[in-house]
Amino acid sequence: MNDDYLDIRDSMIKLCEQFPNEYWREKDKTGGYPDEFIKMLNDEGFLSVLIPEEYGGAGLGIEAAGAILEEISRSGGHPGAFHAQMYTMGTVLRHGSERQKQQYLPKIASGELRLQAFGVTEPVAGTDTLSIRTFAEKKGGKYIINGQKVWISRAEHSDLLLLLARTTPKDQVERKTDGLSVFLINMRDAAGNGLTIKPIEAMMNHHATELFFNDLEIPADSLIGEEGKGFNYILDGMNAERILISYECIGDCKFFIDRATQYACDREVFGRPIGQNQGVQFPIARNYTEMRAAELMTHKAAELFDAGKKCGEEANIAKLLASEASWKAGDTCLQTHGGYGMAKEFDIGRKLRETRLYQVAPISTNLILSFIGQHVLQMPRSF
Repeated sequence: MNDDYLDIRDSMIKLCEQFPNEYWREKDKTGGYPDEFIKMLNDEGFLSVLIPEEYGGAGLGIEAAGAILEEISRSGGHPGAFHAQMYTMGTVLRHGSERQKQQYLPKIASGELRLQAFGVTEPVAGTDTLSIRTFAEKKGGKYIINGQKVWISRAEHSDLLLLLARTTPKDQVERKTDGLSVFLINMRDAAGNGLTIKPIEAMMNHHATELFFNDLEIPADSLIGEEGKGFNYILDGMNAERILISYECIGDCKFFIDRATQYACDREVFGRPIGQNQGVQFPIARNYTEMRAAELMTHKAAELFDAGKKCGEEANIAKLLASEASWKAGDTCLQTHGGYGMAKEFDIGRKLRETRLYQVAPISTNLILSFIGQHVLQMPRSF
């Protein structure tokens, strides 16, 4: 743990105490959005931590943002309801025009606008981002968008959508990474005027949706950066996303380890605490060692990112280690509690469903392994 952020962690612990597990349990039950919690985060300045001071934010780095998300997860909360604002905002900050930054960042920092939706994934392309089909055709002073996105979280609860769309047909580009562009879309103007949002019922409360674009017209100045260079723009955000998700998974690990350890010490069977039995104690101890390894790699990735250095290898490894460690810790926590672990009031099942997502998204474990195999170990491309 970085001592520089103990003040942030202490503040988050106190804030999360105002939103106990009963609050998150009810949101999970009803599919509700944690507006009250997000308002508190905005009011306290935590959601604007990565926005520079000149635009109304705190101007801190990704390590600070990670500390916030980790403590929310550790408390039993669910950062998936709002974490996108932290990593999608960077695309606007690094590649947007000064006019766009002046127009949007102060309002995002104050909470007047929510940038919580990131539109990349499509039904056919899946994780093959370079094969997306949603197309933005430029006509005069506007773009006309047609296509479909799937598994786009928080679209119903966001004012702005960061959209990746094709602006040149795939068979007409010189390099496969060309021809994709990024747009910042006003969701309130678009919904019902060429944009249809359809909720998806999922196994966890992640507010997932499908988006359908039917001749949606947006101003030409919605384009972020240069047309056709959008894929490179979102790569920065993808590393940030993987690092922040790693922090969340570490928080989940600590939630499970804390719960399992306490229960193992308190629960007595056959006249002794069950934690005295090696069959109970050792799996929890192993979970702790795996969590610490993931934690160290996550901090390393965050340090490199904040220093502006290459961190693709570290970000991917951190995400793989943290997501697998959190799932294993959750399984151990459930096993430690036995039948009681199945009860909703213990929150283990809810947190297990939430943390399981991160071996699938925002990038699957197998794609991380293929990245390591090809780009780190220099083996032939596997797909």
